[in-house]
Amino acid sequence: MAESRIAVFQKMLASDPTNTAVRFGLANELLKLERYSEAAAELQTYLQQANDQGNAYGKLAQALERLGRTDEARTAYEQGIAVANRHGHPGMAQEFQLALDELI
Repeated sequence: MAESRIAVFQKMLASDPTNTAVRFGLANELLKLERYSEAAAELQTYLQQANDQGNAYGKLAQALERLGRTDEARTAYEQGIAVANRHGHPGMAQEFQLALDELI
Protein backbone atom coordinates (compact mmCIF):
# COMPACT_ATOMS: atom_id res chain seq x y z
CA MET A 1 0.00 0.00 0.00
CA ALA A 2 2.80 2.44 0.83
CA GLU A 3 4.43 1.68 -2.51
CA SER A 4 1.22 2.66 -4.30
CA ARG A 5 1.10 5.95 -2.34
CA ILE A 6 4.69 6.60 -3.36
CA ALA A 7 3.75 6.02 -6.99
CA VAL A 8 0.86 8.47 -6.67
CA PHE A 9 3.09 11.13 -5.10
CA GLN A 10 5.72 10.61 -7.79
CA LYS A 11 3.12 10.96 -10.53
CA MET A 12 1.82 14.16 -8.96
CA LEU A 13 5.36 15.54 -8.69
CA ALA A 14 6.03 14.69 -12.33
CA SER A 15 3.21 17.04 -13.32
CA ASP A 16 4.07 19.71 -10.71
CA PRO A 17 7.63 19.46 -9.32
CA THR A 18 7.14 22.59 -7.21
CA ASN A 19 4.27 21.16 -5.15
CA THR A 20 5.90 21.19 -1.74
CA ALA A 21 3.02 19.47 0.06
CA VAL A 22 3.25 16.50 -2.30
CA ARG A 23 7.05 16.38 -2.00
CA PHE A 24 6.78 16.37 1.82
CA GLY A 25 4.18 13.61 1.63
CA LEU A 26 6.46 11.56 -0.62
CA ALA A 27 9.36 12.02 1.80
CA ASN A 28 7.19 10.82 4.70
CA GLU A 29 6.16 7.70 2.81
CA LEU A 30 9.77 6.96 1.94
CA LEU A 31 10.73 7.34 5.60
CA LYS A 32 8.04 4.83 6.60
CA LEU A 33 9.62 2.30 4.25
CA GLU A 34 13.10 3.09 5.61
CA ARG A 35 14.22 4.35 2.20
CA TYR A 36 16.35 6.95 3.93
CA SER A 37 18.53 8.02 1.04
CA GLU A 38 15.55 8.80 -1.17
CA ALA A 39 13.72 10.47 1.71
CA ALA A 40 16.72 12.66 2.48
CA ALA A 41 16.94 13.75 -1.15
CA GLU A 42 13.23 14.64 -1.24
CA LEU A 43 13.48 16.52 2.05
CA GLN A 44 16.49 18.49 0.85
CA THR A 45 14.59 19.49 -2.29
CA TYR A 46 11.54 20.33 -0.20
CA LEU A 47 13.60 22.57 2.08
CA GLN A 48 14.97 24.43 -0.94
CA GLN A 49 11.42 25.10 -2.14
CA ALA A 50 9.39 25.59 1.05
CA ASN A 51 9.33 27.88 4.06
CA ASP A 52 9.34 25.03 6.55
CA GLN A 53 8.74 25.75 10.23
CA GLY A 54 11.15 23.09 11.44
CA ASN A 55 9.53 19.68 11.09
CA ALA A 56 11.25 18.76 7.82
CA TYR A 57 14.66 19.53 9.29
CA GLY A 58 14.03 17.00 12.04
CA LYS A 59 12.91 14.37 9.54
CA LEU A 60 15.95 15.10 7.37
CA ALA A 61 18.25 14.81 10.39
CA GLN A 62 16.73 11.46 11.32
CA ALA A 63 17.15 10.11 7.78
CA LEU A 64 20.75 11.32 7.63
CA GLU A 65 21.46 9.80 11.02
CA ARG A 66 20.12 6.43 9.85
CA LEU A 67 22.44 6.70 6.84
CA GLY A 68 25.42 7.26 9.14
CA ARG A 69 25.84 10.83 7.92
CA THR A 70 26.17 12.24 11.43
CA ASP A 71 27.76 15.58 10.54
CA GLU A 72 24.97 16.34 8.07
CA ALA A 73 22.38 15.21 10.62
CA ARG A 74 23.92 17.57 13.17
CA THR A 75 23.68 20.45 10.69
CA ALA A 76 20.04 19.62 9.92
CA TYR A 77 19.16 19.59 13.62
CA GLU A 78 20.94 22.94 14.12
CA GLN A 79 19.06 24.47 11.19
CA GLY A 80 15.82 22.99 12.51
CA ILE A 81 16.41 24.54 15.93
CA ALA A 82 16.98 27.97 14.40
CA VAL A 83 13.91 27.73 12.15
CA ALA A 84 11.66 26.33 14.89
CA ASN A 85 12.65 29.16 17.23
CA ARG A 86 12.13 31.74 14.49
CA HIS A 87 8.61 30.40 13.88
CA GLY A 88 7.72 30.27 17.58
CA HIS A 89 8.01 26.52 18.15
CA PRO A 90 10.25 26.26 21.22
CA GLY A 91 9.09 22.71 22.02
CA MET A 92 10.22 21.50 18.62
CA ALA A 93 13.52 23.33 19.02
CA GLN A 94 14.00 21.67 22.41
CA GLU A 95 13.22 18.24 20.94
CA PHE A 96 15.83 18.80 18.21
CA GLN A 97 18.36 19.98 20.79
CA LEU A 98 17.88 16.78 22.79
CA ALA A 99 18.37 14.70 19.64
CA LEU A 100 21.43 16.76 18.77
CA ASP A 101 22.88 16.23 22.23
CA GLU A 102 22.52 12.45 21.77
CA LEU A 103 24.31 12.37 18.40
CA ILE A 104 27.68 10.68 18.59
